[in-house]
Amino acid sequence: MAKWGQGDPRWIVEEREDGTNVNNWHWTERDATSWSKGKLRESLVGIVVENEAGRCQISDLKQVEGEASCSSRKGKLIFFYEWNIRLGWKGIIKESGAKHKGLIEIPNLSEENEVDDTEVNVSKKKGDGDVLKDLMKTAGTAKVREALGDYLKALKTEFTVGMILPTRATATQELTVKRKLSENTLQIQVPLGVRIPTVALHMTELFDTGVERLYSIFTVKELVQKFSKSPAILEAEKGGKFQMFDGNVTGEYIDLLANEKIVMKWRCRNWPEEHYATVVLNFVPTPGQTELQLDCKGVPVCKEENMKFCWQKQHFEEIKGLLQLTTLSG
Repeated sequence: MAKWGQGDPRWIVEEREDGTNVNNWHWTERDATSWSKGKLRESLVGIVVENEAGRCQISDLKQVEGEASCSSRKGKLIFFYEWNIRLGWKGIIKESGAKHKGLIEIPNLSEENEVDDTEVNVSKKKGDGDVLKDLMKTAGTAKVREALGDYLKALKTEFTVGMILPTRATATQELTVKRKLSENTLQIQVPLGVRIPTVALHMTELFDTGVERLYSIFTVKELVQKFSKSPAILEAEKGGKFQMFDGNVTGEYIDLLANEKIVMKWRCRNWPEEHYATVVLNFVPTPGQTELQLDCKGVPVCKEENMKFCWQKQHFEEIKGLLQLTTLSG
C-alpha cells in the first residue's frame, strides 16, 4: 500500500487553470463526420493520372456514407471511422480523342484495415476504353490510396489539435523550451484550453424587398421578434449585445454600416463555452430585390449543419414569410 500522499499519479486529479479535462483522464469525444466529408472531397476529387495512352481524372464525389469520430481517454486518442465512398471518373484516349466515364467504389474504409489493403474497385461504362480503366486500376488506385492516407493523417493531426491537454508538468516543460527559443520575446503563450476545429460558411439568398427594409429586419427589435417568433434583446450599435430565439443565439455587434453591412460575434447555446463565430452580412441591391451575402468564420466543425439550418430555415425562410405577409397586409 502506498504511503499517504504517494498514491498512483494516474489517479490524482491535477488542477488546471481552465478546469478542462484535468490530467487528460476524462472521456471526451468529437464528431468528425462533417469535417471528414469535406476532407475526403478535398483529397479525392481532382486526382489526375496519365500515361502515353490516355489521361483520367476523378471528377466528382458521388456518395460518401458513414461516420468518423475521435475520443480522448487517459491521455490517449482513439479513432473510429467507417466510410463507403463512390467516385466518378472521366478520361480521354489520346490517340482517338474518345472520352469515357466510370466509377471508383471504396466499400469499407475503416480502422480495421490498413490503407494499402483497402478495397478500391474501378469500373467503366460499356464499350471501348479499357486502356483507361486499366490506368485507373493501377496508377489511379495508387493515387486514391495515397489520398485516403492523407485524409487519415489529417484526421489524426489537424482535426485533433487540442484534444490532449498538457498537464502542469508538460506545460512547464513547454514554457522552458519556449523561453530558450525566444529569450528576446516578451510574449509566451500557454495553451490553456482546447482549440476547436472550425469551418467557414458562405451562403447567399435573394429577397423581394429593398436593402433598407431587409437591413431593418436584422436591426429592429420588433421585426426580429416577428420573424423569429420569440422574444429578442437587441442593441443594434457597435459593441451592442443581442439575444434571439429564447436565448439560443447570443452575440455582439462588431460593426454596422447602415443598409450595407453588419458584422457580429455569434454563438449558439450548445457551442463550446465562450466560443464565438464571426458573421458578416452584406446587403447587395439588385433590380427589385436585395441579395444577402452571408460569410461566417469560426463555426465548430460538428455544428456546421446546424448553423446552415439555422440560417436557411430559421432566418431566410422566416424572413421571406414575414415580407410576404407585410406585402399582403399592405
